[in-house]
Amino acid sequence: MELSTSLSMLLLLLVSAPATPRTAASIGINYGQIANNLPSPDRAVPLVKSIGATKVKLYDADPKVLCAFANTGIEFTVSLGNEYIVQMRDVNQARAWVKNKVQAFLPDTKITSIAVGNEVLTSNDTVLVDGLIPVMENLHTALAELGLDKQVTVTTSHSIAVLETSYPPSTGRFRRDLVGCMAKLLDFQCRTGSPIMINAYPYFAYQASPKQVNLDFVLFQPGQGILDPSTNLQYENMLFAQMDAFHSALNAIGYKNLTVHVSETGWPSKGDANEIVGATLENAKKYNGNLIRLVSQKKGTPMTPDQSFNLYVFALFNENMKPGPASERYYGLFNPDGTPVYSLGIASKGSSTSNTTGSGGGGGVIPIWLPPPNGYMPMESGSERLELMGAIAVLIVVGLSFLVF
Repeated sequence: MELSTSLSMLLLLLVSAPATPRTAASIGINYGQIANNLPSPDRAVPLVKSIGATKVKLYDADPKVLCAFANTGIEFTVSLGNEYIVQMRDVNQARAWVKNKVQAFLPDTKITSIAVGNEVLTSNDTVLVDGLIPVMENLHTALAELGLDKQVTVTTSHSIAVLETSYPPSTGRFRRDLVGCMAKLLDFQCRTGSPIMINAYPYFAYQASPKQVNLDFVLFQPGQGILDPSTNLQYENMLFAQMDAFHSALNAIGYKNLTVHVSETGWPSKGDANEIVGATLENAKKYNGNLIRLVSQKKGTPMTPDQSFNLYVFALFNENMKPGPASERYYGLFNPDGTPVYSLGIASKGSSTSNTTGSGGGGGVIPIWLPPPNGYMPMESGSERLELMGAIAVLIVVGLSFLVF
């Protein structure tokens, strides 16, 4: 999910997506556990409910969490870390994993998806890349043998760096070296009806170039917006522009009408000295509060106005053992003691909605998105899970020309 610092290069814009089936808009939350001070999973249940989340994504298949959420109706995505991909090429290992990590908790816990690996296609590890689709096939076969393939899908999470171009959104294209693999993966996902997962963090674009990126545009605040000159579609926020860049990439290789969802997005409330321009409590409050409100309105992107989308906010808790810059440890909506890091300003059951508006970066500035040098950052693996260390990026397009409106 996240990133460390650095900059250089040219633009950024991109996003996330699930697959064929269209579903009603809903809020999910990423439940990370790289910490030594988190509350027990049963205490996390009311916190998830308090923000109106109906879905949870784990970075493993922690039995304590799955048991704690039994009979709550909350949908779960469990994950198979990159470190397990090689062994799951053995179909017998895949069968055992599905039985022990998925079937054992059904139907009490509503597991609806298995995420295989994290940002595999941009990992530069050919062993993992070559194993990704076979392992997904093995897990799907195991689910089918158990009669679970209609209720549990198999997917994977991508870095937005799978895109070669993304600016303006209508020019979104996949990296040429990944088109073949992406097409095979999309064939599998269309056939099995599994969601496409991509992580999007507008925070990194702003943090890399705060003088050039319009903060209001990044934080879903009212502003001038931008216009894609090729389509005449107006964009009021960066996240939707990123999503439509991915839609364009899908369309370009013949996969139309696939719904783009966000498997990770968020904003840190604190950071190191060199991060405090963007990583502030007020910015995090605006980003996540406005984002959740936007999803609840069930609006689609300019390119797909009739498609509502789902997303998973990163993250449920601040995690004190995450490596990297300080911001990595401050993405949580809640402190480890269960208190909110800040008010989201949204209506929970019985409460009134308070709007979080305010002025950000300089209005009238042409937004420019600068990715870090590599276009993505290395992933950090844990025991049975893997959280991305930097889902940011995408390059290119010198001589941009976005019109400011």
